Amino acid sequence: MKRPPKEEAESARLITRRSMVLGGLQVAAVGALVLRMQDMQLNQSDQYRLLAEENRINIRLIPPTRGLIHDRNGVLIAGNEQNYRIVMVREDAGDVDMVLDRLRKLIVLSEDEIARARRDIMRNRPFVPVTIAERLSWEEVARVASNAPALPGITPEVGLSRHYPLVEDFAHSVGYVGPVSERDLEALEAPDPVLQIPRFQIGKIGVERAQEDRLRGTAGSRRIEVNAVGRVMRELDRVEGQAGANVQLTLDARLQNFVQARLGGESAAAVVMDVHSGDLLAISSAPGYDPNLFVRGISVPDYRTLLDDPYRPLADKTVQGMYPPGSTFKMVTALAALDAGETNANERVFCPGHMDISGHRFHCWRRGGHGRMNMVSALSESCDVYFYEMAQRIGIDRINAMSERLGLGVRYDLPMSAVAAGLNPSREWKQARRGAPWVVGDTINASIGQGFVLTTPLQLAVMTARLATNRAVLPRMIRAVGGQEAAMAEARSLDLRPEWLDLIRRGMSECTNHARGTAYSSRIVQADYRHAGKTGTSQVFSITRAEREAGIRRQEDLPWNRRNHALFVSYAPEDAPRIAVAVVVEHGGGGSSAAAPIGRDIVLAALSEGMPPLAAYPTPQRNRIETQMRELQSRLRPLGDGGSDQA
Repeated sequence: MKRPPKEEAESARLITRRSMVLGGLQVAAVGALVLRMQDMQLNQSDQYRLLAEENRINIRLIPPTRGLIHDRNGVLIAGNEQNYRIVMVREDAGDVDMVLDRLRKLIVLSEDEIARARRDIMRNRPFVPVTIAERLSWEEVARVASNAPALPGITPEVGLSRHYPLVEDFAHSVGYVGPVSERDLEALEAPDPVLQIPRFQIGKIGVERAQEDRLRGTAGSRRIEVNAVGRVMRELDRVEGQAGANVQLTLDARLQNFVQARLGGESAAAVVMDVHSGDLLAISSAPGYDPNLFVRGISVPDYRTLLDDPYRPLADKTVQGMYPPGSTFKMVTALAALDAGETNANERVFCPGHMDISGHRFHCWRRGGHGRMNMVSALSESCDVYFYEMAQRIGIDRINAMSERLGLGVRYDLPMSAVAAGLNPSREWKQARRGAPWVVGDTINASIGQGFVLTTPLQLAVMTARLATNRAVLPRMIRAVGGQEAAMAEARSLDLRPEWLDLIRRGMSECTNHARGTAYSSRIVQADYRHAGKTGTSQVFSITRAEREAGIRRQEDLPWNRRNHALFVSYAPEDAPRIAVAVVVEHGGGGSSAAAPIGRDIVLAALSEGMPPLAAYPTPQRNRIETQMRELQSRLRPLGDGGSDQA
């Protein structure tokens, strides 16, 4: 049907209008595109050229060489050794499982290593190199290299890895390194980008952790050209990083090795300290462990063995172990009584073997009693009743103040892990922590280093150094960093009267050098090495009535973990002190029998700078000591024959 002319004219007019609008929009769009292209090509050309360049060139970090750790004489404690390793790039490998199966025919790979390799490969981007095996021999690397055509994506590499040539000697103090964990990254506010490098290792405990920022160094960088998927095409340039600073400790590797060997077979700790500078010359916890196992990645069975050992080899007993100091604390009570003016050199206290206080009987360790004791003889023979009497006169406040003055109950700033403050109890502490008031019995127990009092071997060494010098000596373990001598804190005077300290020192001297002294069997007869000390025995469990009725009356009859701790402290030489020594033997029984002989040997090794001289021992003991030292010497480690010192 034919449309009327009027309608056809109207329709044509509408079509023409729409065509003009559409054409106008097209012209506007083309014009906008032209203007935008002109702006991008002319006005923003530099910006887009930079973006294109950044897409083509990547910057990758080069791990820095970790700084070395030496002892005070330059002996290498922690070094770096060449580490041959095999890496895989998933993108180049193609069939990962096939390549791994072929690789296993050339080098030994455990199921755990294969599982870890697969896990790391899938966690990282296809073009990121992943370490499959490390610490390989040159023969293994050569075998892999010669079969390269059959191992796509596999590349042998050589780098540096941490190594501890003296094995367990410095495991607790120096510590070890390990791969960066998520927890490590979360603990840092602004993590160093180098920590993102796969399997990059940082200090985990001890000096390695405390000095991490200095030991780590600064990463280098390399500019590489990559394709669109990120595959490396070529290296354009390289900027080497800065190696970490070397750290020198105050510790003496020879003495540390001797102490560690001497503690062998015990669950024990020993500290040797320079009484003037505060330098720690040895700080040993036994048994030790091999820190190299942690660097390589310790196996579950090996770690479980360490955890299940009742002697707790992973714990650093020198600064983490807190023990009742027993009779080694009696010097604190004696000085507190002198400071309070409650006694003097001539006063004698009668010891019948016990003292009744507030309806409770407190016994002396010698059940028959010591008779009449002055301060010197009470220290020498370790009479408990004498110090019970002093404690009643002066109270806990004065004991607490003198204890702090001598360095107990203080957390020292050392580059070691979990340094404990011990416990120097007070009225306020008991009320706050136990919700109970302080009673006289608490004071009596504290006066002989029992009850709530807890100390670390390090603190006992500090106390002994302060008694020897009358100065507030502070321990230190870092001697120099990057060749720059570390600052040494000035030891202020303790302002203890010389006549008071003379009494204390005479008591300690008679303890080791008088026939009635508790440490007389561990005396030193060579005058220039003679030491002054104090034994201690801290009760862990008391023998129950049922056990006594069953015939168990001696410490030796109890299970090992219920026996008393044995302690000994001393300074030497007696007339011109140079060193202070503290020894704790866990569940060793008696301080005179278990800890004092170890302390004597350590004193002689430190002063003689070698094996203890046989002439320093009493004549009747020399045959036994000679046999003991011959066996001990066979366990000492030759220094300087293990580990590279590459920096």
